[in-house]
Amino acid sequence: MALTYQEFSQKLASELRPLYSPEESQVLIEWLLEHHLGLRRVDVFHFMEEKDIPESIWKDFERLKTGEPIQYILGHGPFYGREFLVNQHTLIPRNETEELVHLILKENPQPGLRVLDIGTGTGCIPITLKLELKSPEVFALDVSKEAIEVARQNAQKHHADVEFILLDILTDTPTLFELDILVSNPPYVPEEEKESMHRNVLDHEPHLALFVPDRDPLLFYRVIAQKGKRLLKTSGKIYFEIFEHRGSEVCDLLKTMGYSRIKLHQDLNGKDRMVSAINE
Repeated sequence: MALTYQEFSQKLASELRPLYSPEESQVLIEWLLEHHLGLRRVDVFHFMEEKDIPESIWKDFERLKTGEPIQYILGHGPFYGREFLVNQHTLIPRNETEELVHLILKENPQPGLRVLDIGTGTGCIPITLKLELKSPEVFALDVSKEAIEVARQNAQKHHADVEFILLDILTDTPTLFELDILVSNPPYVPEEEKESMHRNVLDHEPHLALFVPDRDPLLFYRVIAQKGKRLLKTSGKIYFEIFEHRGSEVCDLLKTMGYSRIKLHQDLNGKDRMVSAINE
């Protein structure tokens, strides 16, 4: 039986409704069809026979119905206009992190900056900064060797000269000094929040990159800010992505550690999502 693109996409999307909203379901199916068939929403009247749909679509659709994020199914996800490889060892790049990168670009137009990203995952932050800033020197580190490998692949894919370092920031300090910018999207979700999280995040994304102990929710911010005092030059800047309910606490922490011009930034949805400060 012949179906139009619209009819076929709506039929598949209806099977995702137990897991996703109607809008999310439709977007996910459109993403799947574009990946496998090269078809997009503008192909609304394109006809197809279900018997001619490749088996790969049905296999991926079954994975999608389990709640597995489509970025892991397809092996890539978009970030700041580029596609980044992802796998189960890396977090999926998100819109909030794009806003963090955009903030850094907007506030730092000068050339030749030295930049360090801590907890790099896919490498989306340092690679984007390398390609968008003017002649920067960019470094990135992560505790996961598997994540570092993905980040290196992404840097090669996008022809970005970023130096990646395997290092646990909680126990070691990189031998980098006189940095202009230190940026981090560290683990910040308290373990007590696990049960309220969407299952597709909880069941599939790496907990190492997500969660912090309930007893010490500012662990990574405190350690990174402490080490930032040594790594950053005077007047160097520190940027954090934060858990939306911890904005004032992160700001207070930075103040007690001697940072100045501390700012709490909201994302496009009006949520407290980023903090910036100056090393004095």
